[in-house]
Amino acid sequence: MLLYLFLAVYFFVLLTVFIYASHRYYMVYLYFRHQKDKPVLKYKADPLPRVTIQLPVYNEMYVVKRLIAASCGIDYPRELLDIQVLDDSTDETSAVAQECVKEFMGKGYDIQYIHRGNREGFKSGALAHGLKSSKGEFIAVFDADFVPQADILKKTIHYFADKSVGMVQTRWTYINRDYSMLTRIQAIMLDGHFVIEHTARNWSGRFFNFNGTAGVWRKEAIETSGGWQHDTLTEDLDLSYRAQLKGWRFIFLKDETSPSEIPVDINAFKSQQHRWAKGSIQTAKKLLLPIFRSNLPLKVKMEAFFHLTNNMSYLLMLLLSLLMYPSMVARINIGWFQMLVTDAPFLLVATTGISFFYLCSQKEAYKDWKSRLIYMPMLMSLGIGLSVNNSKAVLEALFNKETEFKRTPKYMIEAKKDRWIEKRYRGEINFLVLLELFLGIYFTFNIYFAYINRIYVSIPFLMIFQVGFFYVAFLSIYQVILRGIFSNRFARQLFSKRNTDEVITAQ
Repeated sequence: MLLYLFLAVYFFVLLTVFIYASHRYYMVYLYFRHQKDKPVLKYKADPLPRVTIQLPVYNEMYVVKRLIAASCGIDYPRELLDIQVLDDSTDETSAVAQECVKEFMGKGYDIQYIHRGNREGFKSGALAHGLKSSKGEFIAVFDADFVPQADILKKTIHYFADKSVGMVQTRWTYINRDYSMLTRIQAIMLDGHFVIEHTARNWSGRFFNFNGTAGVWRKEAIETSGGWQHDTLTEDLDLSYRAQLKGWRFIFLKDETSPSEIPVDINAFKSQQHRWAKGSIQTAKKLLLPIFRSNLPLKVKMEAFFHLTNNMSYLLMLLLSLLMYPSMVARINIGWFQMLVTDAPFLLVATTGISFFYLCSQKEAYKDWKSRLIYMPMLMSLGIGLSVNNSKAVLEALFNKETEFKRTPKYMIEAKKDRWIEKRYRGEINFLVLLELFLGIYFTFNIYFAYINRIYVSIPFLMIFQVGFFYVAFLSIYQVILRGIFSNRFARQLFSKRNTDEVITAQ
């Protein structure tokens, strides 16, 4: 009886994972099905409207100057453009930002430095605070890790000639894509989101979201939709759905890109993923009921459900991981043929669906897409390895555990020669790395168990899990140790220099 109860739980989890994975196939289908429905610019805005650029910043001493300089370099009539540096920093970033703002003010730019006395509402609070004094009819937002291209406003602003358009989002690209294995895989993950998901949803008439940066809002759309709110960690996703519920139309420009810097520190990456995963579930709890009660078409409601709850798949993947050994024991007791007929197709479709989804994103965005096939197994492993980190985020959201908005550290990494280890900001490591290590060991045992029982067909699948958990755990620990070594070396050098200076002064 206990065995059959276990199998019921196992197959329920497996079936749910299968459904979420199969949804990737549906996204690819929508993408190709609606190629002819891509947004077309029918007429231009005349005259050009006034635009406010908002630059939310918090402790970004390495990249804030790059951000401000690039924003001031945007090609748009200067009399129609004002820039707000919304700085909540508590370190040297404030001095760097103020000096940079002063420099561009001297050159005739309408740029303002705004520093709040507290971080209430975090990023959403800063954006809301700046909105009160903004001069523009439209609001462009760029995070500190972005380098706005000079023509971004001229390529987006004309879509607002249609009075129903509330937001225009551009596609992210990545300055440091080829910096490491981690950045290459992150880039492919993000490409799947932007190239396939955003495009498919937008072209097919479903809801999609502003990504917090590299987009332009109609100020009226923000205000009439309830403004920036900070009861979730994904204020961008929250406002996006509220605005579209109000009837505002969103546009995604797949072919217009905005360069960004992606995390090189895996602990910073995990922190970012935690915030996104938790925020999406918080938004689902907040808005799914109003969405289902609305008069929206069923296709919009169903896609909103899959979009907002997608991170539940991490919790399901973690449960599936823990159930792997008992499922192998059950296979031996019940019979391999029966189990293979029932669960092998689900596992095969789920794993190939994810690879197919990301492969399509690379083929649609890059001419050298074939060279990226080599990263697909590692991409799947990293996704599984993140399941511990992101499951914690999902559980925190489900049980209403409050946590602060943790920024993702940026280090001005643009080329392989650039170094970040000795720089000040760092991602945080926590006790979850022990669970990741345990799961890596657990799957090593599962591989051994499969081998001695001649269950050879399971070994490649089990290795994807093993590699994923070990990669995330060992890289998390390795980078922390490496940073500790460099920090101690830097401290010794600084102490030595101070002693030398004191001797010289005494002489």
